[in-house]
Amino acid sequence: MQRKAPATAEGWYVRHDLRRIDWDAWREASEAVRERAIDEGMGYFESAIAVEDAEVGQSALYAAQGHKADLLVVHLRPTMAALDALERRFETTQFAQFTERASSYVSVTEASGYSEKGQQFIDGDLDDDSGLAKYMRSRLYPEIPEEEFVSFYPMSKRRQPDQNWYDLPFAERAEHIQRHGEIGREYGGKVQQMITGSMGMDDWEWGVTLWASDLTDVKDLLAQMRFDQSTSKFAEFGPFYVGRRFPPSDLEVYLAGEHVPTADAAASGTDASATDDTTETAAAHTSADVHQSGAHDGEVTETETPHDDGDHPVSAGDDGHPGDDGGHAESAADEQGDGGGHRGPPTGGDAEFTEIDDAATRLGMYGVHEGEDYDSGAYALLYHSEADAEDLAEETESLRSDFDHYDRHVLTTTRANRGQTVVISVWTAKEAAEIAAGFLGDLPGISERLAGHLGEPTSDDADGAADEAAGATDDDRAAADSVRAQLADLDVYAGQPHGEDVYALVLYTTAAPEELEAAVASAREDFAGEGHVKTAIYEDPESETTAVVSLWDGPESANAAGERLADLPGIVGRPTDREGFGTMGMFYTVKPEHREEFVETFETVGELLADMDGHRETALLANRGDENDMFIASRWDAREDAMEFFRSDAFADTVEWGRDVLADRPRHVFLA
Repeated sequence: MQRKAPATAEGWYVRHDLRRIDWDAWREASEAVRERAIDEGMGYFESAIAVEDAEVGQSALYAAQGHKADLLVVHLRPTMAALDALERRFETTQFAQFTERASSYVSVTEASGYSEKGQQFIDGDLDDDSGLAKYMRSRLYPEIPEEEFVSFYPMSKRRQPDQNWYDLPFAERAEHIQRHGEIGREYGGKVQQMITGSMGMDDWEWGVTLWASDLTDVKDLLAQMRFDQSTSKFAEFGPFYVGRRFPPSDLEVYLAGEHVPTADAAASGTDASATDDTTETAAAHTSADVHQSGAHDGEVTETETPHDDGDHPVSAGDDGHPGDDGGHAESAADEQGDGGGHRGPPTGGDAEFTEIDDAATRLGMYGVHEGEDYDSGAYALLYHSEADAEDLAEETESLRSDFDHYDRHVLTTTRANRGQTVVISVWTAKEAAEIAAGFLGDLPGISERLAGHLGEPTSDDADGAADEAAGATDDDRAAADSVRAQLADLDVYAGQPHGEDVYALVLYTTAAPEELEAAVASAREDFAGEGHVKTAIYEDPESETTAVVSLWDGPESANAAGERLADLPGIVGRPTDREGFGTMGMFYTVKPEHREEFVETFETVGELLADMDGHRETALLANRGDENDMFIASRWDAREDAMEFFRSDAFADTVEWGRDVLADRPRHVFLA
């Protein structure tokens, strides 16, 4: 049966230029000749890397390892004419007289129309500003990553009578691809790649370029792939070339036999692969700029299907190159690639969202918690959708598998709570999340887009940005710290509930709750007015624990309130037997019909806590004015002990169960 190959869109032309140096001639040359050769060689490579010869493109210089070559140069340019001019310009330099070509490979970046949306891109039917269109362009116009090592080799799909990849049914090829992708995802963030098509351009069908900071990651990836049938049965490989990146400014050092790159070159970052203008210009390409062509014979574009319909970021060549089609290890590398070498996520569509201060609390409502699912300082996207939950989950899973290719991605998942369906995506940095936001925005039914820091941002700059976004100033932070110190002297514990715009004061007391009522009521009357949120008595008859909790909208207001509340009868603050780390899960507002069940569940959790290392005591305190309003006061030897519990399956299960019995989302505060 005749199988039809899909149409393809081509981007930049690529040449891998491998050179040997005539070391005998170099040693025999005069000093003046060597100086001129170094100057002209440096000038050529610096000009190529800066892309002074074309409007857009990429170039990089590597010291080739082994006997096959001494130098490996990778060029990407918008036209074959530009590549040709680069080659001839090199030959005019004095340095070229000391080299001879060991090998070369010519190819082109490509995207296939195998998927419906991929075909729409090729046909020009996509909005140029959509996330998919931007992603497809990133595959056609990739960036060379800055990783130290590069590994390049050509390959083809086997066409033997009993091992012909192109005669396999689509379903079987898809199965190969899926299995390949599962292996490849293990190397997300470790190996990046670019797959280019070369049918009719060179002796093999594809060129495979892999980049990594640790070359053994490439070795391990390819070794695993060798045991996959799509490689062992259907792949043919050409020679492998390995190189270490160094800047042109180190050419003299390289020729002198010394270590490259030098420390000075590494620190100065002189080996930028392209100027900002080049990158921006490349990003500006539209589908109208793409050369359209008929299908290349033998193009295995099925590679796009299992992992990437062409709708989401995968790699520069997952559209029909050997990698994605399950033909070799590169398909896996392809899966974790980022559209041609980007180390962050790919460019998405509309990335607008509303920034919130309580992102961690909201994630907790959906069972996503710090320590268990992400580290403090991460950045979260929380997108609400009105789409069918099952359909949304399928779309999100496809996106997640693509995001897993990027080292800054933490998690992406679909969750539901109280009839609301959300997509949660967590990244290690805000700038990475901002780019991914464009792809989340393309998901079906998105109705609300929220985002925010999870805990403290990871840098001083991020801290400042978060404070600025929240309206906090240096004076605000200083005032809060001052209030905490002053209240501690009064045996009043002060802290801001995690993610809440209120300030919490907690005072323990030995007085009977009945004795406190009049005094607390009087205090509430004094507090009436701007800034006061709530003041109430909470008690646990079983543990004889009583506390007064007062909430305020800012530290200055809380300061005066703390001094007033310290005069309440029986205030003891933290008794000596309560030393350690304290944590409170405040404001568990329970549905009345589930109150008894909530208390029973707490008793069960209490039994679990009693057996945990570092646990001292835990009490469930209820508001005397509203028995359905409760908080849990818990004390541990150290913060690490408390966090161990919050990371446990038991806690996760409790939170999951709590979604059905709580009338409102819980607010959490940690008090040391």
